[in-house]
Amino acid sequence: MAQDFDRAVDRMHSCTGRVVVTGMGKSGIIARKIAATLNSTGTPALYMHPAEAIHGDLGMVVKGDVALALSFSGETEEILQLLATIRRTGVTLLTITGDKLYPANSNKKSTLAQAADVALDCSIDKEACPMGLAPSASTTAMLALGDALALALAEKRGFKEEDFANLHPGGKLGKKLARVSQLMHAGDAIPKVERGTKMPDVIYEMSRKGLGITTVVEAGKLLGVISDGDLRRLLEKRKDILNLTAGECLTANPKTILPEEFAMTALNIMETKKITSLVVTDAQGKVEGIIHLHDLWGTQMV
Repeated sequence: MAQDFDRAVDRMHSCTGRVVVTGMGKSGIIARKIAATLNSTGTPALYMHPAEAIHGDLGMVVKGDVALALSFSGETEEILQLLATIRRTGVTLLTITGDKLYPANSNKKSTLAQAADVALDCSIDKEACPMGLAPSASTTAMLALGDALALALAEKRGFKEEDFANLHPGGKLGKKLARVSQLMHAGDAIPKVERGTKMPDVIYEMSRKGLGITTVVEAGKLLGVISDGDLRRLLEKRKDILNLTAGECLTANPKTILPEEFAMTALNIMETKKITSLVVTDAQGKVEGIIHLHDLWGTQMV
């Protein structure tokens, strides 16, 4: 079936419209899931109920679409009634059937498979049902084949993590794929002082911005950071801390992250380094923001 599978992926890839997935009964439930997988991996798709289609919903199928019809027997009456209109519309017809139900020594194919531009076979030896009646193994095989089509198509399209993130802005998946730039404190919210800033003003800036850290910059580029922990350690060592400047107290070469990195990467760095804030810089070292551990709490990553 490898050649037919590749042909089916090529037809879906060249589709200028949507993939219209249809199926009746249990196959209909599988069809809905396949349509959902296609949508979430970058291929516009919709489910069309075959019984509703023959009473007007066939209007959703237009030239440029690809129809994917599911029927294990290949003889589902409601789907066969769609064939004439699908052919008249000129859309490509792909099918998933269980055609090995027919005798192995015959070349007979189901009506649906015969009508297809590309027919895929998801035959099984027997159903998992003890009576061999309830669709079980057959629907599982149909779902696996449909999802395989969707994922092979996503790979052919060059679908990437960032594309997945754009299509899943809500829920745990979307939050895990959020970018640092979406969560960081930027602009006036960035605690920032110069090398020569006196420590009373440094402490005021840290308190005012409330992130437990301040960046020390020169011409916008990061020289280092001063954190609450740095202040406590300095106070243990010397009593004249208020007479010092930011340049004398900073921690140089702190760990940073680029704004286009995933928030999960920022969390991993914080956990590894045992820090609560991470400075966000561009490739030239210019400060663009700060991401704090608190910013990640609401993403369900912590």
